[in-house]
Amino acid sequence: MHVRTYRRAVTVTPTTPREGILSPAYAATTIGMFGLIAFVAFEAMAVTTVMPTVARDLDGLDLYALAFAAPLASGVVGMVAAGAWSDRAGPTVPLLASMALFSLGLVVCGLAPSMEVLLVGRVLQGLGGGALVVGLYVVVGLVFPAALRPAVFGSFAAAWVLPSLFGPGVAAVVADVWSWRWVFLGTVGFVALALVLLAPTLRRLEPHAEGTDTPRSRLWWAAAGAVAVLALELLGSSRGAVALGAVVALAVVWVALGRLLPAGSRVAARGLPAVIATRGLLAAMFFCSEAYVVYVLQERWDLSPGRAGIALTCVGVMWAASSQVQARLGDRVPHRRAMVVGSCIVLVGLTSLAASVLALDAGLRVSPLVPAGAYVLAGAGMGFAYPRTGVAMLAASSDRDRGFNASALNVADSLGAALALAIAGAAVAAAERGGTDPFLVVLGLAAAGAVLAVVAAARTSASGATGVPPRP
Repeated sequence: MHVRTYRRAVTVTPTTPREGILSPAYAATTIGMFGLIAFVAFEAMAVTTVMPTVARDLDGLDLYALAFAAPLASGVVGMVAAGAWSDRAGPTVPLLASMALFSLGLVVCGLAPSMEVLLVGRVLQGLGGGALVVGLYVVVGLVFPAALRPAVFGSFAAAWVLPSLFGPGVAAVVADVWSWRWVFLGTVGFVALALVLLAPTLRRLEPHAEGTDTPRSRLWWAAAGAVAVLALELLGSSRGAVALGAVVALAVVWVALGRLLPAGSRVAARGLPAVIATRGLLAAMFFCSEAYVVYVLQERWDLSPGRAGIALTCVGVMWAASSQVQARLGDRVPHRRAMVVGSCIVLVGLTSLAASVLALDAGLRVSPLVPAGAYVLAGAGMGFAYPRTGVAMLAASSDRDRGFNASALNVADSLGAALALAIAGAAVAAAERGGTDPFLVVLGLAAAGAVLAVVAAARTSASGATGVPPRP
């Protein structure tokens, strides 16, 4: 079937050595994309703050966990759909549709009369948010020259930091002064403002003749993988015959990843597959640790939630600062070296974090600054390596597969983190039954996984070749 994709418009001003992402040719696009990422991040942070109030007001405490799981599952479907649509028809319409879905989800959540209706809104948010990120990755590949892409992805990292610093506090004030509903409804206007900034660039994207028709079966595999991860999380801590369901769910996730990622990604084959694997492993190990680091600081070092949470704030700042460093270094540090160095720093940080728990269990006196500092160090490694996975992916992509590859990168990120959290939950349950320190088990697994991330990063050197999509 003859379909269309988009190429960079000839009217976009070519870069010069003095131009940056905030130069006149790119400023509106950069600010618009930064805003969209920040609004998605704000919702993620803000909802965590107001969801207890929401669940009580809507009499839906039994659906509390599902309110967080629903956008995670639907987000994977949105990523795959946006990638396929972008390769088939260019990123403009998919990006507009994703913004509309995300905004509709916000409105549904803000007006929800019951928890069931709010869950529908959360599904729409996930679909739109997942698709939106993929669409922006494709736009980056079309509009920005290679020399500026590290800075663009560095700005994406910064767009997550501001909501992590101010999102929970702003959400609490809005909910207290007005209503939790305005945490959702108030964001819609900002999404519209970002669209105004992006509109001129989207209008300048011109079609060209070649395109790729992505099999619809990948949408089904995306849905199957997302549901299987949720099933693994629910069944992973069970015992006996029920636990076999977790094994089946894990197998489904593994097969689904084979259908959603470029061929060879599951084994970190050289080139683009290794880039995808590096992204998935980094996300899996780091965000799995993040889910437990505040918990362990409270339980083992008797810190208050506020003091323990400072570590997360410091991680966000360090991640953003490290992202800016790699962006300024640009081509002076090749993509492979940036990913290897960053992954090694993550490995050192997570290993030190696990070692501090081991030392405490052995009766040694360990300052809480040691585990907190170790995790902040891991955040610095993520800031250095994580943005380069996006840059390397675009360098290995063409107009025919840029959407698929952007989708694969984000699917590996999302499913990798969700899968690691599900496995960690099962490991915690098993450790508690066996009398082992569950924190040591989880953090030890994260450190071991970081070793795999270093190995995968070392295999990304041939990423100039376009990845091969798997069979449908």
